[in-house]
Amino acid sequence: MIRTLKALFETPQQENSNPLQPDLRLAAAALLVETARADFTEDDIELDKLAQLLKTSLKLKQDEVDKLVLDARERVEDATSLYDFTKVINDHCSPDQKLQLISAMWAVAYADGDLSKYEEHLIRQVADLTYVPHSDYISCKLSANV
Repeated sequence: MIRTLKALFETPQQENSNPLQPDLRLAAAALLVETARADFTEDDIELDKLAQLLKTSLKLKQDEVDKLVLDARERVEDATSLYDFTKVINDHCSPDQKLQLISAMWAVAYADGDLSKYEEHLIRQVADLTYVPHSDYISCKLSANV
């Protein structure tokens, strides 16, 4: 799981100067924050899972993860729709990277052991908006609930 999420954020060496990379990280982090808050509670277990995924996959220090999550929370508060985030994902991610993001969202949703209908609905919306086939959406869900 960590390796697949890491691949979402990796870019070839010649693309490291791409100014959109921080936006991609922020968009993915914002969708993970949205997942953690979808059930109307800010569960520490889900937030810890989210931070762990970001820290491990991006090889960030804890203070960098904290800043990314803080920035993502601010963006979530200011956003009017998921489109702000899914557009960045669609513009810069491969189908495999989109699947990895959906898998990470499921991991955050299941972290507290209680999947709410709001979390499931949010992940379904993101999967639809990023053109992830339903069969892949279900596969990610089943893999995360192990």
